[in-house]
Amino acid sequence: MNELADHHAIDLTGAAWRTSSYTASDSNCVEVAPIPAITGIAFRDTKDRALPAAHTSGAAWATFLAALTTDTLTGA
Repeated sequence: MNELADHHAIDLTGAAWRTSSYTASDSNCVEVAPIPAITGIAFRDTKDRALPAAHTSGAAWATFLAALTTDTLTGA
């Protein structure tokens, strides 16, 4: 891992992962877990749980979800 990744590493041992409600039926699955220590959210690809999870602040996650529900990410 590089120095920047080490600086932002978060221990997700015991994280309460759940499948996103937006999971598609074609195995395009995303799991999310709250990270209370940083008031954030971790997310990962269900098909390859061995890969490191990504994480973001709760505020950034809320903005992302709002953009999805209003189609601002797709421009529709």
